Amino acid sequence: MKSPYKSRNRFRENNNTTLKRVYEFSTTKYARRLACQYVDGNQAYTYSSFRHTCDQLSQRMSRFGISGGDKVAILSQSMPNWTLAFFATTAFGRVSIPILPDSSENEVTNILNHSESKVIFISQRLRHKLSQECYDKMTLVIDIETLEFIKKDNDAFQCDGWVKDPQPDDLACIIYTSGTTGNAKGVMLSHRNICHNLRASFKAQPSSKKDRFLSILPIAHAYEMNVSTMYSFYVGACCYYLPKPPTPSILLPAMKKVRPTTMLSVPLVIEKVYKGSILPTINGSRILTWMDKKTPRLLHWLIGGRLKKTFGGKLRFFGVGGAKLDPTVEQFLKDCNFPYAPGYGLTETSPLVCNVIEKRRKKVGSVGVATWGVEIRLDNVDPHTGEGEIVCRGDNVMLGYYKDPERTMTVLDDQGWFHTSDIGYIDKDGYLFIKGRLNNTILGPSGENIYPEEIETVINDIEGVEESLVMERDGKLVALVKFSDNILDWNQANEDKFFENLEARKKAVLDFVNRTVGKNSKISEVNAMKEPFQKTATQKIRRFLYKKSHGD
Repeated sequence: MKSPYKSRNRFRENNNTTLKRVYEFSTTKYARRLACQYVDGNQAYTYSSFRHTCDQLSQRMSRFGISGGDKVAILSQSMPNWTLAFFATTAFGRVSIPILPDSSENEVTNILNHSESKVIFISQRLRHKLSQECYDKMTLVIDIETLEFIKKDNDAFQCDGWVKDPQPDDLACIIYTSGTTGNAKGVMLSHRNICHNLRASFKAQPSSKKDRFLSILPIAHAYEMNVSTMYSFYVGACCYYLPKPPTPSILLPAMKKVRPTTMLSVPLVIEKVYKGSILPTINGSRILTWMDKKTPRLLHWLIGGRLKKTFGGKLRFFGVGGAKLDPTVEQFLKDCNFPYAPGYGLTETSPLVCNVIEKRRKKVGSVGVATWGVEIRLDNVDPHTGEGEIVCRGDNVMLGYYKDPERTMTVLDDQGWFHTSDIGYIDKDGYLFIKGRLNNTILGPSGENIYPEEIETVINDIEGVEESLVMERDGKLVALVKFSDNILDWNQANEDKFFENLEARKKAVLDFVNRTVGKNSKISEVNAMKEPFQKTATQKIRRFLYKKSHGD
């Protein structure tokens, strides 16, 4: 006898080829179940009420001539109505333009103009980023929190807007990303791209209607949007949102209340927990320090249990992506049996390229194996190191860059392979290890490749270091280091003691790194940063901003 569970999953996978079908399947199959809400219970929708509100919202846009193919922007912090606005757009053949909430007014203006958006859903908190120029051009400006029209072009009220049933290769959304290079790109993702990612997510980590997702990253980023928000909708689960930014005082009570089974994070979050809480706890206790040396298994069992309890006690999947996880932190998580799962991807790949499949062995430093339905290989492999550029192919690969065929041709070849510009190697078991970015690679004096990310990992493991950036200046390697505030108090910068402490800290970093790394990776100078580095949505440092002199 066939399992009804397996038959249902097979039906969902084979038929949900567009976001329209995902929308119809989930809102019908899970009609009475909770779809999404704020942690405090506000803005709550069952799948049935979600569909009712979504259908009405789409009809209201149609009355103002907003039709299939028209661009609809979303500028808001994460919330249930973000997902609502997205489906009211994409499930009816329109094109969604998610905008990261930390975008500047200038970036918002450029995105709205380049995409030719006719509608924008915007939160009250971010209204100031909508310029008067863009406001005037909009047919509709919609308050995403109340779904009321802030502005409507009455001349467009002709009830002639039409919707369409999107096909798999139709454009679903354009995600603008500056990454770490500063040059914004409009990544065109199709319905096939996103739905493939949903299927791949299910193959890697099967979830169900009983799961509880807690969203802490911006939904406008492909990682959170497709692997968390859309995936929870795909399996009929409930996704909870934070009403305020995820500071410890907001996040800890939320995890205790929701008791999530699934979360996505960037490495910086778990690394801060390790360096700011776990390490000081161990180092500050004679008993724990003794256990760390004599009975590490017992220590890991104790701290692992406490860590899981901090996250609500029910966590079974903690996805880590967007940047490389510190190997020291990863080894500790593995020893504690914490359910972390590293992965690798890009906005251009919807985003999954590699992941750790449920119950498959984790290898510290690896981002896992090729995700379901995706081929990966290495190009221009160095015969000595086995390292090469990571390229991939599959239904996850974007349609191209919006209005930019020249740039598209530089990354997509005629056989459908996407060139990532990431450097890595694949071991005999098929596990991928990433070394760094092709654009970041520094050519050493003897022609060898130097990966600044590897040196940064060494620096970031030094006690008192918050984060760092290594780059080449005048033929030498220079490290920009942000020390923890409790280690270096810049408010005392005029005192002699401060400068003594500063120079001692810099020398300690320089000496430790140069004792640890190979001769070609030794740094010549350490500069201390007063302010935190500027970062992308996934907390990667915007390297291009620091090519000129920074720091002390």
